[in-house]
Amino acid sequence: MSRQPTPEEIEEIRGIPLYQPSLAQGYFPVLEKPVIAEGFPENWMTPALAAALDSGDAEFVLSTGTNHARMQIIRPPYFLLHSYYRLWSEHPDIAETWEAGCPRVSLTTVMATEHVARVNAKRRGGEPAATPALDERRLDARTVYLNLSRDPALWDRAEVGRMIEEIRSVQASHPSGRYHLDCSTSHLAHLVRKAADWGLWADFPRPASIIHAYEYTPATVRRFLRARFDCPIVDLFGSTELGYLYYSDAEGAYHPYLDRMSVELLETVPDSGLYSLIVTSLRNPYMPLIRYRSGDVVRTLDGSPDPNRIARFTGREKELLPTPHGPLSQGDLDEAVAAAAPGVFQHQLRLYEGEMAELAYTTFTGGPLDGAAERALAEAAGSLTGRRCRAAHHDHLPIGRSGKYAWLAAHS
Repeated sequence: MSRQPTPEEIEEIRGIPLYQPSLAQGYFPVLEKPVIAEGFPENWMTPALAAALDSGDAEFVLSTGTNHARMQIIRPPYFLLHSYYRLWSEHPDIAETWEAGCPRVSLTTVMATEHVARVNAKRRGGEPAATPALDERRLDARTVYLNLSRDPALWDRAEVGRMIEEIRSVQASHPSGRYHLDCSTSHLAHLVRKAADWGLWADFPRPASIIHAYEYTPATVRRFLRARFDCPIVDLFGSTELGYLYYSDAEGAYHPYLDRMSVELLETVPDSGLYSLIVTSLRNPYMPLIRYRSGDVVRTLDGSPDPNRIARFTGREKELLPTPHGPLSQGDLDEAVAAAAPGVFQHQLRLYEGEMAELAYTTFTGGPLDGAAERALAEAAGSLTGRRCRAAHHDHLPIGRSGKYAWLAAHS
């Protein structure tokens, strides 16, 4: 039986036009993204929201697209950042670095850096510099952004040296010489590899804590980073429209963080054990969401639809690949890749006509796998997908316009 909103939740959304048909029927179906977009923003407009937009207490933003469409939403300014800071300050493994006032260095997509530079330039009444200085990349008193180019695989030695020096300058600003590192794990892995290759690893200041929160992290990348950083590494799961819903502990187990929220899991296909994440949230007062399909898919520890037992966030629902064995998620393929070939850094499944596929991959060493490991990789991918699959080493895998990697691609 589907979860329906509580009396408290109904009071919060009673005046919102979007929900009037459901209120009249006494039943709330799953809320899909196209329904949110249809008639936006009038379908959300109330006198209170209009006043908040006029005063600046609410703003229009776009959801962060990875390899999927972006959606316009309304939320308080810095909604996601405040959710991040609160969770950091309360996290059982890393709250100490928040309390110690550790500055935050963010290594993620260049789009994030450019956004901060644009906002700062607008405050000054000018245009952002082509190459903004570190102070021009400061989000607030606590956070600065590092990345100045789209593809981290193409960073040169000078760029890596610049980022390490900027981290050192931030570290030196703290009385105890400590800092917190916020990152996309692929960007951090590229930086670590390049620093080691160019003899700069000894100069890389070690962080006091690490949070990654922006993309799916491959299991091999997670192992690579844990082997190189002797500090808690925490994953936060959330979205622009919801804030953060779950966090991992230092051992990698996930815990719910559902302030003014609830979650239900709906199986994508019967008996698949793969669940859609359905969220009811009053956390954003300007767009309360009732039974909202976030677009994410998960697996649980015991295969049950218990949101307290989520084991893995396995990717996006729109990216599920139909196979003879049922839908295949990014996380399912990643788990098989990590088991078959631990030396793989990045991978992409490329689909061709006639049930052919190629598992394109890079490695942490830069060279190809040996023949046995490459055959094992191809067999693992073929078994999961039901396709004739070969594994092929590449020196470089392209990054998307969003600054994130796609795990699945169609090729002619």
